[in-house]
Amino acid sequence: MTPHFRRLRRIITAAAVGVIALTGLPSLPAGAATTVYQAEDATLSQAGVFSNHNGYTGAGFVDYTNVTGSYVEFSVTAAAAGAATLSFRYANGTTVNRPMTIAVNGTAVSSNLSFSGTGNWDTWTDQSLSVTLAAGANTIRATANTANGGPNLDSLTVSDGGTTPPPTDWSVKVVDSTMQRFTPSSIGGWSYPVALFLQGMYQVYQRTGNPAYLQYIKDWANRFVDSSGNISQSFGNLDSMEAGNLLVIMYKETGQAKWRTAAQKIRTRLNTYPRTSDRGWWHSTSDSRQGQLWGDGVFMADPFVIRYGQTFNDATWGNDNASEQMQVYGKHLQRTDGNSAGLLWHAYDEPGGLTASWVHPEFGNTNGLTWCRAEGWYGMAMTDILELLPAGHARRAALLDILRKLIDGYVRWQDPASGRWWQLVDKAGASGNWLETSCSAMYTTVISRAVERGYVDASYQQYADKGYQGVLQKISLGSDGRTNLTDICIGTNADDSTSFYYDRPRATNDFHGLGAFLLMSEQMIRTGHG
Repeated sequence: MTPHFRRLRRIITAAAVGVIALTGLPSLPAGAATTVYQAEDATLSQAGVFSNHNGYTGAGFVDYTNVTGSYVEFSVTAAAAGAATLSFRYANGTTVNRPMTIAVNGTAVSSNLSFSGTGNWDTWTDQSLSVTLAAGANTIRATANTANGGPNLDSLTVSDGGTTPPPTDWSVKVVDSTMQRFTPSSIGGWSYPVALFLQGMYQVYQRTGNPAYLQYIKDWANRFVDSSGNISQSFGNLDSMEAGNLLVIMYKETGQAKWRTAAQKIRTRLNTYPRTSDRGWWHSTSDSRQGQLWGDGVFMADPFVIRYGQTFNDATWGNDNASEQMQVYGKHLQRTDGNSAGLLWHAYDEPGGLTASWVHPEFGNTNGLTWCRAEGWYGMAMTDILELLPAGHARRAALLDILRKLIDGYVRWQDPASGRWWQLVDKAGASGNWLETSCSAMYTTVISRAVERGYVDASYQQYADKGYQGVLQKISLGSDGRTNLTDICIGTNADDSTSFYYDRPRATNDFHGLGAFLLMSEQMIRTGHG
């Protein structure tokens, strides 16, 4: 195909316009805000200009031919050498990533920059990267890496080194990066870490309205629920119930009866699910978990319970059981000793029957250690339940008391240097202990929500803000334009050994962390602190 050559047009949005160069192209003045280059005015090879989709700017957009090597090349003039941010505005109406190589002055600065699906061809978004420009003329070429060609390209926005680039929407970046890495079929099975991520993704969908996000969640959920609502799960442990929240979401989004039918299976299972003598649901029905209550478990079941009840005309059951579980677990797990007061032991084992190897009677038949993510699960479950529990419910005051003590424990043990929290929360700085990302995101979410709802004083927001900034220090963009979130503890059993917790593998992009990050990010954005 013969390349298309067009004279470049630029829109200058700076406060002052610089001297016009002899070439007829104005230089980017020092301290300029941004310069927008329309793609239809760039140099095109194996691509054409079209206007058959809505939402573009300028006179049209560029549609790449579906071949490897098709490209759009922009001519950019910089007043001085230095750093710049490139933001490509694009649409991709497919579900397949259309990566491109971005070259500056003939040198590739990103060999595989992702341009993931945007839901349809009328929905536009931005993909950005930082580069260094030379003084004077520069070329920016975006070349398709696959036979699918590139996305539809609307424009390139260049922010020079004198400009503060727009803040990164880390929620969108994390969701897009994960969609690029996994399809709904390959992201993982019916499990709480994947479900946590998808619930975070749903919140991003609610804010952005990107239909690709909702479709991704639907496609994942449809793997497990057939047209009649059958689901191949026995629900023999609380962990397996957490994804039930997505069944409620799908029912609300689609109105399809099959999602209610599937959710009903969890509701029915809980009718006969084993409990401790004071009615706490066991963490699992297996012999090795007999009579055990783990701080993790409340998030796995109880927010689903109250959401199910209020969605499907079963509110008394949902309100009473969700609040009861939080109170029973709090009674056994919440600590009252010294500086660790308000924090929770990781797990409790009811006396009688089989006894776990980690039980310490002197610590109330718990494991005697405070693992950070169990604290986070409990706190997030509490704020989710309080969001829905009626103001006059008999247990509401007791739950608020537990939450306030827990948040005071969070605040007391926040690392002052990083803003994050330790793997074993109250053993700050101990040899082998480390600052863990997922729980830090969870604590930030809980504190922020508690401030927002008036459960604690507004002065506590400073701890959420510090936690948020601390977590942001653990996320970055790779050379492929995808996010990487580090220092996430993988799934963890209960134990009474500090070394067990210290030695847990630290993963990058584990779904425990990605899901917690999204919930934190959306909470902070929604409340004006993100």
